[in-house]
Amino acid sequence: MVSASVLRVLFPKGEWVWRTVLLFGFIFLDLLVTIMLCETPYAEANLLARSFMQTYGIATGLVIFDLLFSVPIYAILVLDSHLVRYTGQYSLIAELFVDITLGWLIAGTHFNGALSWLWNAPHLIRQTLGFGFYIAVAIPMFYLRPKPVLPRSLPEPNMQ
Repeated sequence: MVSASVLRVLFPKGEWVWRTVLLFGFIFLDLLVTIMLCETPYAEANLLARSFMQTYGIATGLVIFDLLFSVPIYAILVLDSHLVRYTGQYSLIAELFVDITLGWLIAGTHFNGALSWLWNAPHLIRQTLGFGFYIAVAIPMFYLRPKPVLPRSLPEPNMQ
């Protein structure tokens, strides 16, 4: 049986849970729209996703592709939530950098992929729109509400 402490390590903690949910929401949107609207694997623009879809079928291949490429993203978010401790002055800058990077590279790209089935616009416009949606949700969710104050540890007693 897997212990509770092992399970705790496998899930992001704090605000990183919601960053993970938000990012994977964009990935799921792309997956869902592609499965619903893709009639042949040759319609998929991503060559690697197309090869999975040709080998395993449209839905199964796309799910396998998304799982394989989402595991590293999930691992980074989990490790960052457990291992990285920013000081107060750097936490805002570091987390904003992470949100901008993940928003553009993951949310924007998957939103672009999902919207490519629905709207014939340039890739940059669709990706920018997806990034804008991610930031529009992330800023109020992570930056405009007060952060919880972590309790300080008690100082070591002076045993002289």
